This record gives sequence, structure tokens and C-alpha cells, in this order.
Amino acid sequence: MNIADPAVPAVRAVGLRKAFGPTVAVDDVSFEIRPGTVHALLGENGAGKSTVVKLLSGLIEPSGGRLEVHGRPVRLRSPRAAHALGIQTAFQEMTLVADLSVLDNMLMPYAPRGPLGMVRRRAAAERVSQHLRDLDFDVDLHAEAGTLDLALRQKIEIARAVLRAPRILLLDEPTSTLAGRDVDWLGSLIARLKAQGTTVVFISHRMREVRAFCDRLTILRNGKHISTGPAGELDDDAVIERIVGRSVSRAFPPRPADAPAFGPEVLGARGLDAGKARGIDFSLRRGEILGVAGLQGMGQLDLFHACFGMLAPTQGQIQVDGRAVMLGSPADAIRPNIGIGMVPEDRKTEGLFLKLDGRANATLPVVRRYTRGGVIRTAAENAAVERAFERVQVDRRAVWTPAGAFSGGNQQKIAIAKWLLAQSRILLLFDPTRGIDVGTKHELYVLMRQYVAGGGAILFHSTEIPEIVNLCDRALVLYGGSVQGELAGEALTEQGIMRIALGGQAQRRAA
Repeated sequence: MNIADPAVPAVRAVGLRKAFGPTVAVDDVSFEIRPGTVHALLGENGAGKSTVVKLLSGLIEPSGGRLEVHGRPVRLRSPRAAHALGIQTAFQEMTLVADLSVLDNMLMPYAPRGPLGMVRRRAAAERVSQHLRDLDFDVDLHAEAGTLDLALRQKIEIARAVLRAPRILLLDEPTSTLAGRDVDWLGSLIARLKAQGTTVVFISHRMREVRAFCDRLTILRNGKHISTGPAGELDDDAVIERIVGRSVSRAFPPRPADAPAFGPEVLGARGLDAGKARGIDFSLRRGEILGVAGLQGMGQLDLFHACFGMLAPTQGQIQVDGRAVMLGSPADAIRPNIGIGMVPEDRKTEGLFLKLDGRANATLPVVRRYTRGGVIRTAAENAAVERAFERVQVDRRAVWTPAGAFSGGNQQKIAIAKWLLAQSRILLLFDPTRGIDVGTKHELYVLMRQYVAGGGAILFHSTEIPEIVNLCDRALVLYGGSVQGELAGEALTEQGIMRIALGGQAQRRAA
């Protein structure tokens, strides 16, 4: 059990400052984290949360101010220095090595060694297996990490940090890839660690989980400390206002006053089998947002991949404008006569080239439009990209700045701008708000509504059920790879979705 003096802060930041050249990421930040508590760190993308986590993890050193851990001033010059003080981190940008096994990743870099320096693999495997059983977590230790889905990789990242018995555990947006039972699993783990005296720092954009898990919270904005206090002291609206610096009267844009008149079907499936998806039938109409809900791994990802030409169906067909089409690759899906664009679940590895600037990322699918005689017409390309970036409200400097230099929210905006620039008439959005702050989420919600009002159509999956309920005109609920229910109107509720998603009785299809 981790025992600490309750009168001495587990972490104390005093005038903390971190600058990267002319950019000041953290500016004169001071706050305390009490020992044995779960403390939320909140703010928009770019507010300084991840910088604070990196400072506490020993990945970077402050430019000014100081850090204290359990009452002692410290200099965290490396991750090993942080580990020596009992600080462990589970990062959102996962540090697992894709080509190594789960076991090897769990052991890095502290694998137990014998007298001759050889790794004691059998003893290590037994220890890791017992640890995972204690966490109620089942995974093949010999599987390559890169073959596992995002949610499973995130749980391994968390389990590895806990294996090292931390006194202070930093969880950097741990639920951004988790949903349903996996979030419950994390909540139970956090409660157990808290009971053992571990201090948990919880970074999240999901207020529901902050309310469920956290005792206190600190809010940062533009690199500065705004407030620290009990989690129950402020209601959600007040927290959001302090995070974004303005009042957001409604998290979700209002639905159209009049019932929308949807156009004809633009995308559909008939008896589609693809990967885990089985016997899928659906119809997406022009002007509509159609939700796809379900617990992790119920076939929703394979459905989206099949609709974008990334996974070949084994049975059934995909239809565009009422005609069966063969989508052998994404190149087929983005053709002008098809017009499908997809924003994937992991923007950093699947949606963007982080070392390329925003212009190159945005025009990649349609760069031929801006070439003449094999030479890119830079002026025309720049003008088109600037218009697309203005539409999604991303800073103009993204045109010439590497995408990796921007926050997660702005990266997602670039990924969406790419398909607006390609004039896609159908968007496949797979968990597009993952890891994005509340202010940017609201902007994306408004953009989605504007897109369908202009004649587009969206197939939308989110791990946040309130998004399905408040943004979608209808929702399909998957269970066991099949559509078990379709909800619309007053029947489209969180309770209705979860009843079916957990294997409840199939509902009658909505008209």
C-alpha cells in the first residue's frame, strides 16, 4: 500500500513554465495534487495538459518554476528519474512497440534478469499473467501489439504502468479509445488504486468520467492555471466555460426546427458480410446523419472499412445511389462518381502524414486537380486549401506547418478538410471526436450539421453515446456483428441504445 502524509501534496507545481522557442506551452502555473486522490487535469487541446504530463514524466524539463513530489523539490531529467520517485504514465499517444509481443512490451524496460544478465522469461511471463488476471484483463501475451485494436492497446498501456506499482499514476486521456465495459474496467481499477493510496492524475475531455472518477480538478487555458478545487464545486456548464473561456450554451447544435426532408439513398448495404460485420443492411440518405452504435469490436470498424474499400466483403453488396459497386480500394471510394471520404479512428497513423504540412495532407487525394504538365500549380493549391481550412476553422499557418505540430483537435480538422476539399458527398466519420476538447467538439458538431444541410450525408460512429443520440437522425445498433435494432425520434435514447448494445431484445426497425 502507498502511504503518504495527507498534509503533504503528492505533486506541487510552483510557477511552472515551459517554452519551446517562442511558443510558451505552460506559463506560471501553480497547483497542488493531494495524495491518495484522483485529480482531473482539464483544458482544451493546446491548453498545456500534455506538457504538464511530460514534465512530470521526465520527458522534458521546465524552463522555469519548480516541481515538488511528496514535499521534496525534484529535477526530473529523464523518465527513469520519474520512475525512481514512483511516477508512472500511461500515454494517449501509445508507446507500445508494434512489432514486439504483449509480454515484451509489458516488461520494457525493466525485464527481470538472472545472474548472467539473461531475461528470466518464464518467471516474467508468470508474473505478467498473474498481474493481468488481477486486473480482470485477458490478452494473448504472445500476440504482436500492432495487431491488436486501439482499445486493447490502451488497456495494455495502462496495465504496464500499474505493473510497476506507482505511487503517482498519470493517465493521459486513457478513455479516448475506450467505451462501455472498458470504461467500467478502468473505473474499477482507479477505485482500487485509490484505496491502496495511489495518487491518480486523470486527463480527459469526457465530463461524465471526470464526475465518476475524480475528487478534485485543475483547469488550464492557454497554458495558464485557471482554477483548482473539488470536482463537485462546479457544474458542467461552469467547467466548460472555464475551459474554453466563453459560454457554450449548448454542447450540441439544435436540430432543425422542421423535420428534414431527406433525399434518396446515397450509400447502402444489402446482406453485407465483411470481417466481424454480418448480414448488414442499411440505407443512408442525402442530408442525413446515420449513427452506428455498439460496444467495442461489434463489427462497426469492419463495416466502415468495407464502405471505404479497405476490406473486401465476403458476401452481399455495397450500393451507391442504388447501384451495386465494387470498392477494391480507397482509390475507388474517392472517385468523383462515388465521392466517399473517411476520417479514421486514429488520425495520427491512418488519417494524416504528421511530417507533411497541412497543404500536402489536404490535397493528397486530389492533387492531380492542381497539376499541369506534371507540375503542381502551387498558387491554386494554396488558395483551395486556405478556403477549406477557413471552413473548418483551422489556423491559416497549417497550410505550411507540419500537421504534427498542431493539437489533436486541429489535426482532426485538417483530416476533415481533406475530404471537403475533395468534394466528398458522403463522409464516414469513425469516432472523430476522440481525444478532442469540448470547444473543438462543438465546432465539429456544427460542421457536421452544416455539411448535411448542404446536401452531404454522414455515416457516424462514436464511442460517446450522447453524440449518437444528439447528432444523429437515426441510429443502427450492432451486437455480435449484426444490426439488432434501429432507433429514431423519441426512441433514440442512451438507454435504448445500451439495452440493445448489451444484447437486449432487438427493436423493431424505425420508419
